[in-house]
Amino acid sequence: MNDLKPVARISTRGYYDLSDGNTLKNNSYYTYPKNDFKKLVNSKEFTIMIHGLRNDNAGAVAKVVLAKNRLHKLGYDQPVIGFSYDSNVTGAHLMKNAKHALAVGQKIAKKNGRNLGKFIEDFKTTSPKTKIRLMGHSLGSQVILSTLEFLAKKKENSGIVESAYFFGASITEDVPSSKKYGKILQTVVNTKILNHYAPKDEVLNWANNEKYVKGPLGLNGSTGKPVSKYYQKLVKPKNHRFVSYSEVLNSYP
Repeated sequence: MNDLKPVARISTRGYYDLSDGNTLKNNSYYTYPKNDFKKLVNSKEFTIMIHGLRNDNAGAVAKVVLAKNRLHKLGYDQPVIGFSYDSNVTGAHLMKNAKHALAVGQKIAKKNGRNLGKFIEDFKTTSPKTKIRLMGHSLGSQVILSTLEFLAKKKENSGIVESAYFFGASITEDVPSSKKYGKILQTVVNTKILNHYAPKDEVLNWANNEKYVKGPLGLNGSTGKPVSKYYQKLVKPKNHRFVSYSEVLNSYP
């Protein structure tokens, strides 16, 4: 794979304020490079990789390359592109700001549901038969959940997303069984939602103990009776980073 070639991505960088999460631009999204997106029209399928907190644009690109390389090793030869959003929130690297930074990150991730949702709607209008799969790491799971929530507002979006994959998910463990979100997952996703959970994930354990995220889905899996399209897999990554989760991924899609 030629790493000099720009990584295709949907971006909302600069749309949200990194210090408080307020909206700066109401644009939906932009795509780069344009020609790569033209090539996706009428393709069989592609996967969108969505990064977590504390990723600038270079970090977002690196996660796509990681996902692409791993999926390629697993025999997946379809395109893998990225969704790059304002997750490099102010002060996220400082312990004393951790709670505020995470709250801002979550606010921005939730707002990006509309942005990614609009891309999916627009793309499927142009290319209805192309299957779109979503992969989200950590806070990326919130972007996916909010995207599905946005798409669920229209009946015609039933099954519009082919499948969704969570790694180190920071959304809460009751999501797949809750009345509201369970129905959204079941309706908008066509085949399956697969959650890779890791009880030893140090970041999720910390977030849970500090009550920043009460019961992260990526830590012990789902509570209650999840919807039938939801599956989960126990994994043992070295740490919370996406590189570690990609290493323990052993089949796709």
